[in-house]
Amino acid sequence: MKRILIHLLNAAARLMLRQRGITVCVGKGSIAYLWKIDGADNSRFHVGALSMVTTPIRFECEKAMVTVGDRTFVGGSGLFSVARKVEIGNDVLISWGVTITDHSSHSLKFFQRADDVTSYLRGEKRWAHVTMAPVVISDKAWIGFGASILKGVCIGEGAIVGANANVTRDIPPWIVVAGNPARRIREIPPSDR
Repeated sequence: MKRILIHLLNAAARLMLRQRGITVCVGKGSIAYLWKIDGADNSRFHVGALSMVTTPIRFECEKAMVTVGDRTFVGGSGLFSVARKVEIGNDVLISWGVTITDHSSHSLKFFQRADDVTSYLRGEKRWAHVTMAPVVISDKAWIGFGASILKGVCIGEGAIVGANANVTRDIPPWIVVAGNPARRIREIPPSDR
C-alpha cells in the first residue's frame, strides 16, 4: 500500500514539476519523494541508480540544481535550500534532519537586506546581494543527523560529519569532524576505509 501511495504522489508531483520547467531524473531502482520538491522554475533534480532521497528540497533561484549519485541515502525531515548547486556523490549516507544550503539567504549589509521581509510578504525575493557557493559532498561520506552544511563547503571522500555538527569549512577526505563549528576529531585509518 505504501509503495502505491508513493507512486501516486510522485506521478502527481512529476506533472506539477514539469509544468514549472523543473527537470527530474530518477535512476533505476531509486526512490525520491518528488512531492517534497518546491521552488523556482527551470531547476534540475537528478538522482542516480539505487538511491533514496526523502528530504524536502527548495529551489530558491531559477536554474538551481541538485545531483545525487548512485547508492546514496538522504533521510527526511531536513532541508536542502538551493540557489545554485548542491552535488552529492556515490555511496553517501545523509541522516535525517540535515540542512544543506548553498547561500547566505540575506546580505550581510543591513541596507541591502532592510526590505527583505516586506518584499517576501509581496511574494518577492531579491538574490542580487546574497552570497552563493556550491556545496559538494564527495563519495563515501557520512553526514550524521541534524548536521548543517553551509555554502561553499566540500566534504571530502569518506569523511564523517558527527550529529548536529555545523560545517562551515571544507572537510578533508577520511576525517571525522564534530561540533559547532565542526572540528577535526580524528583521521580514519586506511584499514577502515
